[in-house]
Amino acid sequence: MLAVVQRVREAKVVVAGGTTGAIGQGLLVLVCAERGDGEAQADKLLAKLLKLRIFSDEAGKMNRSVQDVGGGLLVVSQFTLAAETSGGNRPSFTNAAPPDEGRRLYEYFVAKAREAHPVVQTGEFAADMQVHLVNDGPVTIPMTVR
Repeated sequence: MLAVVQRVREAKVVVAGGTTGAIGQGLLVLVCAERGDGEAQADKLLAKLLKLRIFSDEAGKMNRSVQDVGGGLLVVSQFTLAAETSGGNRPSFTNAAPPDEGRRLYEYFVAKAREAHPVVQTGEFAADMQVHLVNDGPVTIPMTVR
């Protein structure tokens, strides 16, 4: 699975004029299932994400996790993270999981996140979403879990 994690002061997802999910301080997580991914990859990504120490401690060092600071998670599906651009100017998305499998793994990831963390909000799978965020730092971390 692939993810881009952004430390945010606030973030929200809007679909068709309505907010589907919003958080204050926390992590905006853009997530993509690739072909061949399963629950094991989703579990590993979530475990790593919840322990990722990218929030500042009292000394100003990135030494705290989203759990340590009581931040929220805003999880947004983003199949375009699997884009292959080496063959030309138009990206190919053949590395992304097929839509049904991508949806299943996204929903699995969100369900597991909600079991493990108190504040989890989402976008809407396969919708045209507008993602609004105030990136804190900015801190943006790409993650790959195999």
